[in-house]
Amino acid sequence: MKFSLRIWLLIFALIGAALIIAPSFEKGVVIKSVEQNSTAYEQGLRTNMLITTLNDKSVNNFADYTKAIGEIFPEKTQPVNKTKLIIKTKDSEFLLYTDKPPQITVSDIPKSRIKTGLDLSGGARALVKPEISVSRAEINDLIATTSNRLNTFGIADISVRAVSDLSGNNFMLVEVAGATPSDLKELVSKQGKFEAKIGNDTVFIGGERDITYVARTGEQSGIYSCSAYQGGEVCSFRFAISLSEESAKRHANITSKLGINSSNPQYLEKQLDLYLDEKLVDSLYISRDLKGSETTQISISGSGMGATRKEAFDNAINNMKHLQTILITGSLPYKLEIVKLDSISPTLGREFTKNLIILALVVFIAVSFVLFVRYRRIKITLAVILTMFSEAFITLAIAALIKWNLDAPSIAGIIAGMGTGVNDQIVILSEAVSKEQINLKERIKNALFIIFGAFFTIIAAMIPLFWAGAGMLKGFALTTIIGVSVGILITRPAFADIVKLIVKE
Repeated sequence: MKFSLRIWLLIFALIGAALIIAPSFEKGVVIKSVEQNSTAYEQGLRTNMLITTLNDKSVNNFADYTKAIGEIFPEKTQPVNKTKLIIKTKDSEFLLYTDKPPQITVSDIPKSRIKTGLDLSGGARALVKPEISVSRAEINDLIATTSNRLNTFGIADISVRAVSDLSGNNFMLVEVAGATPSDLKELVSKQGKFEAKIGNDTVFIGGERDITYVARTGEQSGIYSCSAYQGGEVCSFRFAISLSEESAKRHANITSKLGINSSNPQYLEKQLDLYLDEKLVDSLYISRDLKGSETTQISISGSGMGATRKEAFDNAINNMKHLQTILITGSLPYKLEIVKLDSISPTLGREFTKNLIILALVVFIAVSFVLFVRYRRIKITLAVILTMFSEAFITLAIAALIKWNLDAPSIAGIIAGMGTGVNDQIVILSEAVSKEQINLKERIKNALFIIFGAFFTIIAAMIPLFWAGAGMLKGFALTTIIGVSVGILITRPAFADIVKLIVKE
């Protein structure tokens, strides 16, 4: 049997989709975040490492990890001695002496590259808007500040994005896996405050009032050195900022009273401490040349460490961007109002997934039965079912490729696309088995004309929905558009050629 180019295109698309989704059968738990300045961080544990054993106890999943930690560090009211904890990862082994569980956040290893939203994984979601009307650019600045603040609190699995409704109102949608509504409300409702202090004296605060310029590219911003450090690597960064004249005078007045650091004479005795929401996020040395100076040009420096040079370089880049963001944005210029606050249980997500699988099986059986009764040919029935699931599989792969979090509306969109696909395939079949006195090729062409008309109608309906409801239905619209596009470009033309082969037999 000779396959057409369209059928080969479908085969290659399915192979590519399988490679993109890349199902994983690894056992263990993945580290989502590591508290900086903790024993775990100092010993070299980093995000995305896979933990396989704790003190020779196998860790196959999150439940095993929780049980092992509970046995090693039982809850006691009295202080306990430090315990030896051996953590084996996929590639390394780490030894910790500690009296409490490692300050890390872990989760089950993803079974594939498909990312699920809060509807399936659980957590909290807040739809937030400023108390005053803002532009899209101002919302983007708000997102940068909010993301920075939440990351400073050490929260993993966070999604902050801009959404809008059909009236043109701009909102911020914050989703945090594993958080409670009260936690999220506490974090996003704060206005935020950035301060740079020398001792107890405030030198400048974040934002345009005190900081007139922050270098982010070019020769004034970047990594300037990397070297070995305590068995690992450290890379240093620096970038220039410009202070307002008022801030420069304040800086000169404070530094004029400082002495020289006795152990590091090229710097002053006190450091420039950076605080976000009254939490210390970094401390920077002040060059002795700046003592009593009213200069508006200051070089901010810092570093990033890692087990390898690449890790140290990446950490230094991230730390630099983190610091640049809070210097540019500082505290929020307006208060935030939480329009909608939702809590999603992970148990609900598991039940939803279970019910979805059952529903898919029921639909599979029902559609198969109806098609077989109608056409009395098992090959036609199998062709429809395989094409339908091929369309869903490729849609899931595209969602994984663009890193779209699949929530309940997104899955509903995939189901809608599958339903549209079955409907179009039946149109093709009806034309193919029609007894009209025109050849098979012309009948298939008529069917494809009807399908293309329906395709453009669906796209026209989904585009407004993509922005409707402050973006809450964006997932449904997006996956529906992807599904019907995959169908019109790949699966349905291939199905038409498959039907030609079956009918000619």
